[in-house]
Amino acid sequence: MSQHDFPLDLMEAQTAWYRTYWQLAESGPTASTTRNRRRLQELSRQIAGHPYWCGPSGTPAARMELKELARREVG
Repeated sequence: MSQHDFPLDLMEAQTAWYRTYWQLAESGPTASTTRNRRRLQELSRQIAGHPYWCGPSGTPAARMELKELARREVG
């Protein structure tokens, strides 16, 4: 059970980050990766700069929990 109630937009950004990362990792050597790399950078900015992290719940443990929840959701 989750100890934190993450905002929906933060959870969506983290799951999108994993989906994009895995698409990039699975792309072939001749694939154009620019779009996915830019998407990862934008999602990273959204996640790291989210106001949730400024509150009392924004602990390193919460960041790890968010990542684990998103990883499980993506599969």
